Amino acid sequence: MTAMKPHPGTADGVAPPEDRRQRKARQTREAMAAAAVTLILERGLAAVTVEEIADRADVTRRTFSRHFSGKEDAALDFTRADGARINAALRARPIDEPPLLAYREAVGEWLAARQALGEAAYARWRSLLRLVDTEPTLFAAYERIRVDAQDESVAIIADRLGTDPARDPRPAVVIGAAAGVLTAALRTWAREERDDAEALPGHVNRAYDVLIEEARRTDQRRTG
Repeated sequence: MTAMKPHPGTADGVAPPEDRRQRKARQTREAMAAAAVTLILERGLAAVTVEEIADRADVTRRTFSRHFSGKEDAALDFTRADGARINAALRARPIDEPPLLAYREAVGEWLAARQALGEAAYARWRSLLRLVDTEPTLFAAYERIRVDAQDESVAIIADRLGTDPARDPRPAVVIGAAAGVLTAALRTWAREERDDAEALPGHVNRAYDVLIEEARRTDQRRTG
């Protein structure tokens, strides 16, 4: 059996279970994020205030500010959660798996979990991704969250390769390409006219196939 690297901070690679306080904090955060998405999709970003989001989630403005820097940050908390899920799957991939393949497989696991949420959740996610393209403040928040997730991915790949990412460009190059491909596939899917949740895995797989084929052709040209 292929050895796995342990989850950081644990002896056996299994994340510790939540206690009641942590569970309550997570549920509160999820309620605020859901309220932000609902209100923004219903009324538009400019028409929604932080106070209204807090009221919808039945929390105080102070509680909201402990979790989020603003309404954009709250509405895009799903992106932060998605990045965390991809990185958790990446961390658990077999240690001898090539980095690009490991990331692609981690994305596949995340997409399968996403599909299990159902069509309604998919539709809300897609609508918000469309809005990201048209709202500069949402786009800026989205990019910050995405870069944070990619930085963690780089650290995971560097650890798998046993290298220092400050000196070795390979982890950053692999993740820059692999995460960029995922972003391109998501944007293509979000912009389509037809509402087809099943189309997203196809977009993602085709995008990774293109990346791998271009890398192969470039290598052939250099060596040939």
